Amino acid sequence: MTTETNIHRESRLVKLKNLQEKGYNPYPYCFKPDAYAADLQEKYKELPPGTDTEDRVTVAGRAMAVRNSGMFIDIKDQSGKIQAFCHKNHLPEEDTARLKNLDVGDIVGVSGYIRRTPRGELSIAAEKFDIIGKSLQPLPEKFHGLTDVDARYRQRYVDFIMNDESKEIYRKRCAITSAIRRYFEEHGFLEVETPMLHPIMGGANAKPFITHHNALDMDLFLRIAPELYLKKLVVGGFDRVFEIGRNFRNEGVDKTHNPEFTALEAYQAYADYNDMAELIPSLLAYVAQAVNGTTKITVGGTEIDLAQPFVRKSMLELVKEATGVDFMAAKDVDEAKELAKSIGIDASDCISWGKVVSEVFDERVEANLIQPTLVMDMPRDISPLAKTHRSNPRLVEHFDAYVAGMEMGCAYSELSNPLEQRERFEAQCADREKGDDEAQMLDEDFINALENGFPPSGGMGMGIDRLAILLTGAETIRDVIAFPTLRKKD
Repeated sequence: MTTETNIHRESRLVKLKNLQEKGYNPYPYCFKPDAYAADLQEKYKELPPGTDTEDRVTVAGRAMAVRNSGMFIDIKDQSGKIQAFCHKNHLPEEDTARLKNLDVGDIVGVSGYIRRTPRGELSIAAEKFDIIGKSLQPLPEKFHGLTDVDARYRQRYVDFIMNDESKEIYRKRCAITSAIRRYFEEHGFLEVETPMLHPIMGGANAKPFITHHNALDMDLFLRIAPELYLKKLVVGGFDRVFEIGRNFRNEGVDKTHNPEFTALEAYQAYADYNDMAELIPSLLAYVAQAVNGTTKITVGGTEIDLAQPFVRKSMLELVKEATGVDFMAAKDVDEAKELAKSIGIDASDCISWGKVVSEVFDERVEANLIQPTLVMDMPRDISPLAKTHRSNPRLVEHFDAYVAGMEMGCAYSELSNPLEQRERFEAQCADREKGDDEAQMLDEDFINALENGFPPSGGMGMGIDRLAILLTGAETIRDVIAFPTLRKKD
């Protein structure tokens, strides 16, 4: 806290004491506004300058500007801004005295009649004035706002107070989640909840967070994905399920990654990844239209229409187009590494053929997938939960959806053969022993569930935060998360 902030806080503490010594409580239990600023601005937009009405309203909000010793107050509520005109001729004496203890940032309540000033400002001529939330911290200077980027994310509440754009991005993000729910409910899916504390890490290749349960004296993993539990529900007879919830991955932080994030997963019995290849584009177009009123977005000066058919190309086809190298010609991981080296990519740490292909894709292809694209048919050894491709045993029926160079989601024809699933898990365990700490573990209970019969199914997953980046035009994932994870401040 700076010296200047300390001085301002001390001044506000003095005003708080003044109010309390007069028997006034600036932190009341309740206050009931009956009107919002935006509604009033719309209702009285034709009211001529210099006109008083007999219409009385009560509003509440934050004092964002105070002029002429409190005679004019700009009040900002959740909908917008309106001016309060606080003249001693209209207010009780104790309310007029209370104005002397008002600061910018205080939450206030005002009751009075609607008027438009001779200068054309819609106002509430105050007949009652209350401070209902005394602020002890000064707000940033109004013309510059909260300009320190780090402070914006650490004090997000201040960012939302000062920055309408930040607030609108977050509102839109909430609308995105609501639209996703509507889409799945309209398509016959049941919203479910599954555990966030897992005894075995599974459902995705990622580094987990580990915690300890004292009463059970056991370590547990914070969920990296709900996939295995959702599939157990399909086994149990819930044919269409979806879940929106937090996942946790012990990974780095950048423009598209946060250690905790909101993910969508959905599973549909009697379907495959071809059905998911119809569902994901349909979902994106639906949500964009619901939230933005159009399926078109502009990213980096390029217009993208989410309603257009997604291009479908295999990962290996895209890699070959970008590099001129056919990695299907590599018989094993060593040959694949040599091919990668020949085009200037170091894949020496990769432990499988598929890992090499994925590394080359990440470096040479991903960022260029601007128009909506489904990257089809992944290497089998990097996707342990997807069915083997029906026409190529080195691949699986797994695709990733890309828009604006960003992976938006993925989908599989879900592996339903419990014996093959065990083999895949065992291969993952071998990879862990070779040093791949993101490889999945053997989950006996999940295999037992599959042995009870798992119908042919398609499944999909999507990061809601990334979808919010796409549809709001935000620069980074931190802008669409209310309270992003930050490095500890020294």
